[in-house]
Amino acid sequence: MGLIMVRYGEIALKGGNRRYFIKRLRDNIRDCLRQNSLPGRVTYAHGRIYVDTPQVEAVLAPLSRVFGIVSLSPALMISGELAPAAQMAAIKEAALTLAREMGLDAAHSFRIGARRANKAFPWTSPQISREVGSFVQEATDGRVDLSTAADVTIDIEIRPEGAFVYGRTIPGPGGLPLGVGGRAVALISGGIDSPVAAWMMMKRGCAIIPVHFAQSEVETAKALDNIEILKQYAYGQEMRPIILSHAEVFGEIVRHLHEIGAASWICIFCKRMFLLRAAEIAAQHGAGAVITGESLGQVASQTLDNLEVISYGIPKPILRPLIGLDKVEITEIAARIGTFAISTRESAPCPYLPDRPLTKSTIAQLRAVLERLAECNAVQGGDRVCDLRSGRDDARTPV
Repeated sequence: MGLIMVRYGEIALKGGNRRYFIKRLRDNIRDCLRQNSLPGRVTYAHGRIYVDTPQVEAVLAPLSRVFGIVSLSPALMISGELAPAAQMAAIKEAALTLAREMGLDAAHSFRIGARRANKAFPWTSPQISREVGSFVQEATDGRVDLSTAADVTIDIEIRPEGAFVYGRTIPGPGGLPLGVGGRAVALISGGIDSPVAAWMMMKRGCAIIPVHFAQSEVETAKALDNIEILKQYAYGQEMRPIILSHAEVFGEIVRHLHEIGAASWICIFCKRMFLLRAAEIAAQHGAGAVITGESLGQVASQTLDNLEVISYGIPKPILRPLIGLDKVEITEIAARIGTFAISTRESAPCPYLPDRPLTKSTIAQLRAVLERLAECNAVQGGDRVCDLRSGRDDARTPV
């Protein structure tokens, strides 16, 4: 059996809720192993999670996508039940074995790092580094280099449950375990932004229900492929997308907006209808919010004035995790998580896009347009329109 040491971050700061967060992370790690048909046993001791598995290398990549994991390291473990002198001798041998496996010889440099979490161990961290370093140097003729430029780095952690020797640290996504942050509906298009927004909320522990409004086979295929990428991070949740027809939700409203000479409002009404439908789905599935990929000022519908109008009267909180990011930052995240290549495939333009979309709207103007639409009995979902016309404001502040 091999051993992987799993580290978490802000979970350690959760006080009385820490046990719940750790349990959820362990459960999600088990789900990761199960979904990838990988054997392993998940245990916990003194602030660390351990995965015992005969397939260490195969487990590393899936584990690196489990939210809540900050980093992980394949490690050699020396039992804490050994006498200190025997434990130190075993640490030296383990470090030497690892150094040779990593190719250390006279032509390469190395450094030894040590951290003594178990203060009962009689050697201090600097003493451990010096003793183990001398042992490895004598056996390999490797050059000592204490800087980060060393060819080989071997780390040692002395913990109550034992000593751990490792030469690799693989980063995880960090954040919180999926599921501890509730559930939200995520609007997913075929573009770059919305999958990134969903991923960022998943990183905060929020399980998502992906909803896509299909307007073309090309864009729907991209959205579904990106949802498949998100599923690779969704350990602890069974993610089931909901696909709705763009035309059925919005087509009639577009026609009537043209009839009353308000075509510049199409983008705003499109976003509002998406949010209203997503809020209904959220209520049906016990979700607490709607997630969008909007970024302030990126397109006409995402000016601050229009975001206020779009959000008006929506009966669920609207989460916009990308609101302060620019396109370069969003693109970098998309490339890192694996959605960028899909999102930038051949695109199909929106069939409803007006020639001159409105960039600055007000709630008073929205009310006036709603009045005109209601007069010709044009709007689907009449109850919502009446609520707005009568002045009852169920709007929530967008986040």
